Amino acid sequence: MTIPSTLLPRLNDEIANKKTALPERVLQFGEGGFLRGFVDWMIDGMNKKGEFNGRVVVVQPIGRGMVKELNRQDGAYTLLMRGIENGKVIENTEIIRSISRGLDTYTQFGEFLKCAHNPDLRFVVSNTTEAGIVYVPEDKFSDEPQSSYPGKLTRFLYERYKAFDGDKSKGLVMMPCELIDRNGDKLKAAVEKMAANWQLDKDFTNWLETACIFTCTLVDRIVTGYPKAEIENLSIKAGYEDVMYDTCEQFHFWVIEGPESLRDEFPLQKCGFNAVFTKDMTPYRERKVRILNGAHTGMVLGAYLAGKDLVGDCMKDELIHNHIKLMIDEEIKPMLTLPQDELTMFANAVLERFANPFIQHQLLSISLNSVSKYVARNLPTLEKYVQVKGSVPKRLAFGLASLIAFYRGTEIREGALIGHRGDAEYPVKDTLSYLEAFVEIWKKYDGTDASVATVVDAVLGQDKWWGKDLRKINGLTAVVTAQLTTILNKGAREAFASL
Repeated sequence: MTIPSTLLPRLNDEIANKKTALPERVLQFGEGGFLRGFVDWMIDGMNKKGEFNGRVVVVQPIGRGMVKELNRQDGAYTLLMRGIENGKVIENTEIIRSISRGLDTYTQFGEFLKCAHNPDLRFVVSNTTEAGIVYVPEDKFSDEPQSSYPGKLTRFLYERYKAFDGDKSKGLVMMPCELIDRNGDKLKAAVEKMAANWQLDKDFTNWLETACIFTCTLVDRIVTGYPKAEIENLSIKAGYEDVMYDTCEQFHFWVIEGPESLRDEFPLQKCGFNAVFTKDMTPYRERKVRILNGAHTGMVLGAYLAGKDLVGDCMKDELIHNHIKLMIDEEIKPMLTLPQDELTMFANAVLERFANPFIQHQLLSISLNSVSKYVARNLPTLEKYVQVKGSVPKRLAFGLASLIAFYRGTEIREGALIGHRGDAEYPVKDTLSYLEAFVEIWKKYDGTDASVATVVDAVLGQDKWWGKDLRKINGLTAVVTAQLTTILNKGAREAFASL
């Protein structure tokens, strides 16, 4: 179906008379869906409440991007937020107007540097993917632009330092949103290394240390981006075209580790957003990793073997849903340090997010690199539980038994171990040496219970994977062996029921 263009005035025409001439206070590296559905939405909300009064200039950090399309719409776009809140399906649509313009550093490098001369500029946000915060020694000061994000940022900060003669009141606050631990520390280290490589003067290095703030952040929101499959109907309903249309879940959470003064400078909490300013983000990161990510890793592989394909399917299944809830409530939450009421609120939100009917989250996508995920997300909780309770948490252990079963295969094809669910193949994607080891380990299985124990012993003894010999955790080998035996003999669904 072709939508008549006469029904769809351009988005910027519709809102042109509502634009406000607010100063550019934020420089943003990245024009993708996540920052627009998270940071820019919050800044727009703070502006609407008259508490921030600043706009965002967006920098396209790579050669290919969408700043041209963003500029055609005067920086405005539609954000559709939908999910489950307090048991009810929620859908909210907003037109976001916090972006003033977009710049392409590959064709507008001079204009990009000119932003450093803006006295109103205060904040720098970024989402250049996990691989974006990396020191690239090949970057040169004279490049226009530098290839890496730290290279571009170092050049920009030096331009600002020179423009204001080292005025410490003109330092900037970096708030990276890349999904890596201690992202601000890693960004600062890369910038300092770049400055040293370029032999920039020591006064600049001192300005970086004393005038600028590199916060560490934790961001949490699923942003599903441009709704390609739905855009025709959404455009008819809205009455306009929007090539920058963005979609996300209703839930959001932002933790910023930095000085107390940022709470007033960037008044997210005052404006009602789910945000925390803290001197130590560790408990909040631990909460997210152990509950949200840990719940994923603890149930995904077993649920896939039980015939499920989507996280939403698992939440509709009473048996698996109950497994996830009990794992969180009985095994994960008691091992965390934040107040239990806070943990309960977060856990309830996680379950609602998993059940969000608008997000099609494939279990196979989550299964990627499950060995390292189990180490980071589940193993610390399991070990603490054993230490505190003196017994093995059966549901967290089941995640390990499911992992061993999921990684069963005899063939590696195109870098993936080929597993089987019934008559259908599925790819197991992980570090190649891990996959090769599983092929050899599963050769020891001959269908007997004794050979199951041999397989479990071999897997738990891979101390290079786990960072330790898991056979030394009292009782773990016996529990995992019994669970894996049930999975192999009776199937994953019966194994869930046996818990």
